[in-house]
This record gives sequence, structure tokens and C-alpha cells, in this order.
Amino acid sequence: MYGLILAGGSGSRLWPLSRELYPKQLLNIQNTESLLQSTFERLMEVMQPDNIISMTGIKHLSNVKYQLSKIISNPIVLSEPISKNTAPAIALASKYVADNFDEEEILLVVPSDHLIKDVNAFALTVAEGEKIAKQGYIVTFGVKPTYAETGYGYINVTNNKIEGGFKVNKFVEKPDSKLAEQYLEAGNYYWNSGIFMFKVSTLLNELKDCSSDIYSLLKNFDFKKTTDIPYIEFDKMPSISIDYAVMEKSDKIALVELKSDWNDLGSWKSIYDVSKKDSDGNVKIGHVLDEGSKNSLIYSSSKLVATIGLEDTVIVETEDAILACKSDRTQDVKKVFDTLKKQKDNTHLVHKTVYRPWGYYTVLAEGKGFLTKMIQVNPGQKLSVQSHNHRSEHWVVLEGVAKVLLEGKEHILSPGHSIDIDVKEIHSLQNPYENVLKIIEVQKGDLLIEEDIVRYEDMYGRV
Repeated sequence: MYGLILAGGSGSRLWPLSRELYPKQLLNIQNTESLLQSTFERLMEVMQPDNIISMTGIKHLSNVKYQLSKIISNPIVLSEPISKNTAPAIALASKYVADNFDEEEILLVVPSDHLIKDVNAFALTVAEGEKIAKQGYIVTFGVKPTYAETGYGYINVTNNKIEGGFKVNKFVEKPDSKLAEQYLEAGNYYWNSGIFMFKVSTLLNELKDCSSDIYSLLKNFDFKKTTDIPYIEFDKMPSISIDYAVMEKSDKIALVELKSDWNDLGSWKSIYDVSKKDSDGNVKIGHVLDEGSKNSLIYSSSKLVATIGLEDTVIVETEDAILACKSDRTQDVKKVFDTLKKQKDNTHLVHKTVYRPWGYYTVLAEGKGFLTKMIQVNPGQKLSVQSHNHRSEHWVVLEGVAKVLLEGKEHILSPGHSIDIDVKEIHSLQNPYENVLKIIEVQKGDLLIEEDIVRYEDMYGRV
């Protein structure tokens, strides 16, 4: 069996903690590891780690590779040059398996942002689905509804049983509350978990019949030679979900009930539901001081958050944004995210603190023509060898010892010492030592963006 982890997406409903450049699958929300890492380890219970493929966007590639490299050396990560929804991603991963292994292999497709604690029950459900997939069905895993949720899609099944599953009748969009109540009472509707399984040959044949535009473009990708996905070819793909492209059109869809626990952590309400609560039903994370609140989620990432007398409320504080809403309106957080994106407000895009494979940086101040950061480089790590076309930089060491390569010369800087890097000078900041390195970086120039980096060498494969 092979696995595909869909590791793209922006996690907009978990704003302001989740941002476009650091979405929820990369966050540590429940455990000591990210949702992406938990997903990878869950798949390792049902297949070899070398059989697991991850698909992400180009802007998340380095972070995805870095997180997975803590579990397995040289993880297989395919990178979409532009977002085109799930159908092209799953089609290309299927082509990858067909090119490099065998199109009769089984492929299990999972999102990267689910919380599943009962891994044994998950593995047993996958085994049930595998039996049906081998018969030529595309298997979807449904979750038995426990309440009338309006934030999930639903799947309606027939009484026609197939092994341990059911033949699917239809897929249903996210319903209003009245319809959701009807689905719950009917008993033959399941939440759509977004987990699928199929023989690669089955999916390719269904693509040919149901989405010939995607199928016809697959010949332009040759994964026997490279894992690269050329932009010029991928841009021809339609932007469409696998549900619309195949699942709603095919007559070869079966459903197996997911017997494990499941939560897609798609909203702050879902975070509240799976978190440990105090005697008043509150979830308090971080530096929180509360008086008399009930059934509320209060999250602090950097500041003291003091609350008094709240009920059924969500408060989320980050360095540069605060969210406050009623618990039953958390699905609407996406509207705030979309508005910020439309207004080109960077609060939707990136945190003040940005994590990188080598450590992190925090934006301290910015204005016209200048940007100031605090940069931490972890022991044994180094930034890429790079230059900038639009900015100069001034570095001051705060803590630790910095090894700086500048135009071919090596400089060793201790706390209090500084160095200037002019526009277009080739340089690298490195920490080959045992202690953390912290510096202040002052950028000056007419274009102060992360895209103004020309990389020449990089230990994290970003060249």
C-alpha cells in the first residue's frame, strides 16, 4: 500500500493562529508534534514510511520537508507550483505511483490536518477499505454523525452492502442547520472525512471517464525522470476538488465507516471540543487569567489575556491579531481571513514570528524603507548562501557566536559585534556551535520582501 498526504491549504478557519504561509497542518496544536507529523506517523502503522508521498504547495515545501525529515530521511514530497485543489494533486500522485511502481497498487489519500488518537481502530478500518478497493471501487471513509454539523459535507449511502461497506448514493454539500438535523435523524448519512482509497488504475480509469481534461494532461508529467512538477504544464490543470471531478460522477464509489475517533480541527469550535476543560467548561491555553467565564476557549500566544464573565466565547491572541467570537460562529472566521487577503493585509499571510528549518525570526519593527528582525539560528544550523537585489543588511550579534561568510571571507562575531552586507553581496549566516545564536537584523532598501532572496547553496534543498 502507498499513501498520499495532502499537505497544502491555508487553514483559514483557524486564523489568527494559522496563516497562509504557516497553515494549521504545520502547527503543534494538541501534541509535541505538528498535525502533519502525526499524520505521517499514523500512516506508518499501515504501510512502509518509504511508501508515503506528501503533496504540498511550493511556499510550504521547505517546512514540510523539514518537519518530515525529523521522522524519515529523504521524504518523498511533491510540490505544486500553484494551487489547483485536490483533484489535480491526487491525479499527479497516482501518476507518480504508476510511473515508479505499479498502477495496480493501492493508494490511501489522507488530509494532513486530522486528529485521530485511536490509531489501531484507524488501521483496522483501512484494512476493511483495502478489501473493497481491490475489487475496483474508490473507497471513501465516512464518519457517523453525532450532532447536526453544518461545517462538513455529507455522504448518503444505499442499503447495498459491499464487504464491510455500502454503495454510495450521493455526496451532499455542507447543509444548513435544518437539513443537518434531517441527515442526523435519517441514519444513512455520514460526514465526509476526505479520506479515500483506491487502486491507482481505478482512479486513472475514472478520471478518463469523469474528468477527461485532467486525464489527458497527465501524459505531460514523467515522474520516472524527476519529481518536479513544471508550472507551465500544471497551470493547464483545472482547479477542482476530487469530489466534483470524480466522486460525484462515478458509479464505483463505496463507503466504509471510520471506526476510530476523528476530528478535522477545521475550526476553533473543533479545537474546543477535543481539548481538556476545567470545571466551568473552559479551555485555557497560555497566559490566561479568568474570572467567572463558562464554556469558552481562551488562547494566548504572547500576552496576558484577562477575561471576565464570558459564556460560549472564543478569544484567540497572537502577536499581531486578536479574534473574539461566539462559539457557534467559528465557521465564519474564514470570512475574516478572506477579507484580509482581499485587502492585502499581511495578517492573513504570515506571523510576526516565522519558523524556518534553521530556527525562526520575529519582526520587531517596520516602516518605509526599513525592517528590523530578531533572528535565532539553532545549533548546527545555517541560512542559505544568498544575496539580495534590493536591500542591504546590518547584523548585530546578541547571543552566541556567529559564523558569517561574506564574499568568500569568513568572519567570527561574538555578542556586541556587527557586520554590514551590501546589496548583491553573497553571504551566509551560520551557527556551527553548541549554543543558540541570536542576532538583530536591520534591512534597508526599496523592496523588503522574502522573495528578494537569490539562493546559491542551501542545506534544506531550497535552491
